[in-house]
Amino acid sequence: MSNNYRELTGREKQRIKKLVTSLCANYDKEYGCLPLDCDCPMLGICFTNSALCRYFRKSVLPEDAGLEAVFTQISTTHCKQCGKPFPTDGKRVYCSQRCAEEARRKQTAARVRKYREKQQQM
Repeated sequence: MSNNYRELTGREKQRIKKLVTSLCANYDKEYGCLPLDCDCPMLGICFTNSALCRYFRKSVLPEDAGLEAVFTQISTTHCKQCGKPFPTDGKRVYCSQRCAEEARRKQTAARVRKYREKQQQM
């Protein structure tokens, strides 16, 4: 892991807040962080080298691959089908099997369409 720590952007802070308020099982709107019985420490995080809540890191952060890459310093690439960022691992160009199948269907349709146009011209 490199030492390229930086301050989080406003957009990244908003994404963290959205993840905490919508997906974190330990967060309550009225009471804050239930196990700590105080405000959620993740809502005040400002730097990429800050200590992350263990539950947030393991259960909530993987839901946003782009934000996870910010904290883990893992390079990401964008899916060629849907544009969603995902961690780079090998030669993958699609984020999921669903996107790969959808792209394959479109490529097959285009190939068949081109073949039929050639056949009609003859």
